[in-house]
Amino acid sequence: MKTLNLFTCLMCLLLFACSEDNDDTQQPNNPNLVIKLKFDPNQERLNNIGEPATIPSGNAAQSPNVNRMSANYIELAPGAFTALGDGEVIFSGDETTAGGNNAINFQNAQFAGDNETFLTIPLSDVTAGTYEWVRVSLAYQEGEIDFLLNGTDYTGTLGSFVGYNTYITSFDLNGETIDVNGNRLQGFWAFEAEGFVTQGQAPEGATTVPNPLFDSSPIPQGSCVVTGEFENGFTITGNETQDIVVTLSFSINNSFEWTEVNADGKYEPSTGEQVVDMGLRGLIPMVSN
Repeated sequence: MKTLNLFTCLMCLLLFACSEDNDDTQQPNNPNLVIKLKFDPNQERLNNIGEPATIPSGNAAQSPNVNRMSANYIELAPGAFTALGDGEVIFSGDETTAGGNNAINFQNAQFAGDNETFLTIPLSDVTAGTYEWVRVSLAYQEGEIDFLLNGTDYTGTLGSFVGYNTYITSFDLNGETIDVNGNRLQGFWAFEAEGFVTQGQAPEGATTVPNPLFDSSPIPQGSCVVTGEFENGFTITGNETQDIVVTLSFSINNSFEWTEVNADGKYEPSTGEQVVDMGLRGLIPMVSN
């Protein structure tokens, strides 16, 4: 009898363990929406209304080597007439009034480099539907640019704040600490080369923000909300079983622009050549699994 009872107990334990194993294998997947960034110097160069743009006479430009970028807002829009804010907002960065007016809180910003993941959220948090457009409010970009000084070519690091308003305590630019302790409007920039740091402010409204929906869904001046169209739409069914990756490909095609003093196509700040535009030049969202 004792042997029978022991055998019965062992069988129960074995069946329970198998039942648990089966439960594990039957657990539903929890797929994510993964947002990646890409910086493409060969992507078409657009103007504010999403049309191809050339470099104005008297100016010159170059494609920077962007190292990292930060966004403050990402929204999926079902159609061309979806007003800003009425779509599916999948990301909102931290903001603060520590510097006075409401501003992006740079100290809590998220960053990503080329082909790196900026955001991962459960697909279950995104409303099922078909989206034709994506809007991204950019906040900061950082990278290397070439410049000329006393006839010698150098490379320096540019940090440009393209968000509508940014509260900055301090930030590191290629190992150099820059103290601000206040708000800075769109177009604030800092430049480091050979340990020397300078900073400035681009003219109001000078930062290019491509929006092909200029007529149907305008954006506020100075907001830096870049708009891009999904080639075949982007559908979320709610029944996905694997991650969906959306790569936000930004055009950096001659996106750093300045006024020429010496008409040689080289940025020469020592001669008084002034930065006039640091805005990105287009957005193409691409979907993959």
